[in-house]
Amino acid sequence: MKLSVLFALFGFLFFAGATQAKVEVINDVLGRQVEVDVPAKRVILGFYAEDYMAIGTEQAFDNVVGLSVDTWKGWRPSSWDLYTNYRPSLKDIPDVGEVEAQTFSIEKVLSLKPSVILLADWQYKGLGGDIDRIEEAGIPIVVVDYNAQTLERHLKSTLIIGELTGQQKRAQKIAKEYKHTIESTLTRIKAAHLPKPRTYVEFGNKGPSQYSFTYGKNMWGAMITMLEGDNIATPFVEWWGPMNPEQVLASKPEVVFLAGTESGIKGDAIAMGQGVDRKLAVSRLLAYKKRAGWEQMPAGQNNRIYGLYQGASRTILDASMAQFMAKAMYPNLFKDVNPEQEYINFYKTYLPVTPTGTFTATITE
Repeated sequence: MKLSVLFALFGFLFFAGATQAKVEVINDVLGRQVEVDVPAKRVILGFYAEDYMAIGTEQAFDNVVGLSVDTWKGWRPSSWDLYTNYRPSLKDIPDVGEVEAQTFSIEKVLSLKPSVILLADWQYKGLGGDIDRIEEAGIPIVVVDYNAQTLERHLKSTLIIGELTGQQKRAQKIAKEYKHTIESTLTRIKAAHLPKPRTYVEFGNKGPSQYSFTYGKNMWGAMITMLEGDNIATPFVEWWGPMNPEQVLASKPEVVFLAGTESGIKGDAIAMGQGVDRKLAVSRLLAYKKRAGWEQMPAGQNNRIYGLYQGASRTILDASMAQFMAKAMYPNLFKDVNPEQEYINFYKTYLPVTPTGTFTATITE
């Protein structure tokens, strides 16, 4: 082969390689402009692992070098088992600890030499001054946020993950579908001009004997407000925290949502999610109805008490949960919608596993 041809070939290969990765300025949800080599090759995930896989494809996890394991394995163990049975290599990803539990290790993060760290808004704020140590090491941090449960942040976070993984078209498709579901749901509600149903939501992780968190401005609380409901927690709880039981009764909720996870199977908490039997889920709802005063409040009298999967909140997968809440709050408007099937359909379209279990439930089943 002539020398000139060799030089031309090497030049082509160099140019082709150079186009595979490039520096992009990503505007994250906090308005920060962050320079990142994309597609990202050494990623640490703080949260939103399923979203990262759904948007970036399963192959995106080939480039994940660190994971806050407890936000998946600890909070949703059955989901973790479902994925690790399918892809055992997930267990080999180094654990960097968890921000909320104050086990997040900056030393571990630095040792993994990531090209980017993807954090939830609450994680970024929770790390405080430790953020400076990471950035001083030259490691870019990108912040996304599905916890706020706003359409704007859901869409922006999805497109950011698309940029990081080089899956912009896929991200745009997922964002477009999510936007359509939410906006079409809101259009029906607004066109009906119905009274705002007084609504209460509680994370049912402590069993009926003890009131647990409700939500004000974010997560389920934000979804109630978005769906034109009257969230009874709004005057009393800014973000999350328990309401006084007497205040719950005095507010006379017409609709009650109780959220649970697979961990609820043990004990008497609300049980929802992967592998949860529907009869068990409904029986736990019935136990909550027997709380003092609950049979006398409007939601109890009319059997409008519903179960939700906590793991299906604060994620791009939660459009179906919005549909379920809307159907419970305005039953005559959404008789044609099957929210739980929509939830399963998202997995079949965008994820490599398909969950089985109970993800929504009604007390009358």
